[in-house]
Amino acid sequence: MFYYVYVLESVSGDDLYIGVTGDIRRRFQEHNAGKNFSTKSKRPWRIVFYEAYRSQADALRREQYLKTSQGSRLLKRMLKEYFYAKKFKNLKAI
Repeated sequence: MFYYVYVLESVSGDDLYIGVTGDIRRRFQEHNAGKNFSTKSKRPWRIVFYEAYRSQADALRREQYLKTSQGSRLLKRMLKEYFYAKKFKNLKAI
């Protein structure tokens, strides 16, 4: 069995959510169905990143790290190209 650390992005804004689960498909559906209190108001969500771990303890440790300021900076560096492309995708040529 694998455990997944995942990052969701709200489609309507710039909100990110970091979580851990053993079944990423089910958990993603729960987030978009409004079954999670902390993500219900920012629906819909899309998965922008995930990592798989064999150990639940390792996955939980990684989730906690990504929620720190240092982990947040690492995540932004890892997803630098994604956020850059997103920032400019809605610009129109003049």
